Amino acid sequence: MFLALLELRAARGRFLLMGSVVVLVAALVGIVSGFTTGLGDDTVSALRRLPATHIAFAAGSDSDQFARGLIDPPRPGTPQAAEATPLGVALTRGTTGRGVEVDLAAFGVEPGSFIDPGADTGDRLDPARPLGVVVSRRLVDEGVRIGDTVIVDRLGIRLTVLGTTGRSSYGHVPVAYVTADTWRRIRFTVPGATTAPAELPRQYSALALRLPADADPGALAAADRRDGTTTVPLEEAFAAAPGYEGERLTMTSIQSFLFLIAPLVVGAFFAVWTVQRTPELALLRAMGASRRRLLGHTLAQAAVVVAAGTAAGAALAAGVGLLVGEQVPFSLPASTLATTMAAVALVGLAGSALTLRRVTTVDPMTMLGAAR
Repeated sequence: MFLALLELRAARGRFLLMGSVVVLVAALVGIVSGFTTGLGDDTVSALRRLPATHIAFAAGSDSDQFARGLIDPPRPGTPQAAEATPLGVALTRGTTGRGVEVDLAAFGVEPGSFIDPGADTGDRLDPARPLGVVVSRRLVDEGVRIGDTVIVDRLGIRLTVLGTTGRSSYGHVPVAYVTADTWRRIRFTVPGATTAPAELPRQYSALALRLPADADPGALAAADRRDGTTTVPLEEAFAAAPGYEGERLTMTSIQSFLFLIAPLVVGAFFAVWTVQRTPELALLRAMGASRRRLLGHTLAQAAVVVAAGTAAGAALAAGVGLLVGEQVPFSLPASTLATTMAAVALVGLAGSALTLRRVTTVDPMTMLGAAR
């Protein structure tokens, strides 16, 4: 270990150069991980917040089910009926009375149901105030205030902001929670129509289910066949959000390539470094150093370079997260950062292992001129 540290000091220029590459790779992996998590949250955070275990869609819609599928309310006597509530999802636009234009994802829920988000400030949804709306904190950041009137574009539906809730979004659009009846007006009416809510179809985007862990899959499958539905766990329902699967696939692919690049870069550096110091390794072997000691010497150097570079890269990625703040969808919790950096360090050390065979096979006779 002492000799390894001496070499690090003697050839600090080379090791600093290699360490800089590790810093950049680790920082890039951390930043990509932050964008992957942030984009996922910005797409499905409203769905993640649902205290549901399963989502039931209309059978036959294979993608973007929230927008394309329509489902009837739960029937009495089905396994879902005891813990099921309608959920409506629709993307729309609106303008406040003060002229603030906003995009919003209208989530229709039954007031008082288990998916009713309540309100962090102000009042929650109330059946007595059917045109009330509880908005995400993201809409507050865009200038929407409690007491404002939000006029839904083209439809002219006037919603009164009752309260605010957490930073929920769907498809990169802030969420506004409305009553199920109001959501049906948004979903089924057209500009200029005067259809009463009671005359609109009693259909919704999906059903939110809250089932026990020991729920019988056979009973769920039978209910799906009878009612023409497809029931999936909540996590699988995220794929129904627009762009979720494509974004995750893209960002995960980039991250995977970076994990492939890291060991190749580290391995190439230590392979060249090992070739350059073959005479020194041969001298150590001739003086009686064991292969095990040479292996430890090489791994110690790699561990110092990779660990220091990864730590600096983690700090750089965290700094980028603080710099961008909430301007872009970036989320890098400490646990995610630690896991990602540990993976970078492991693949980096794996790359250095590519040089171990040459270290163990160095010939001590090299120092005695055997190669001439």
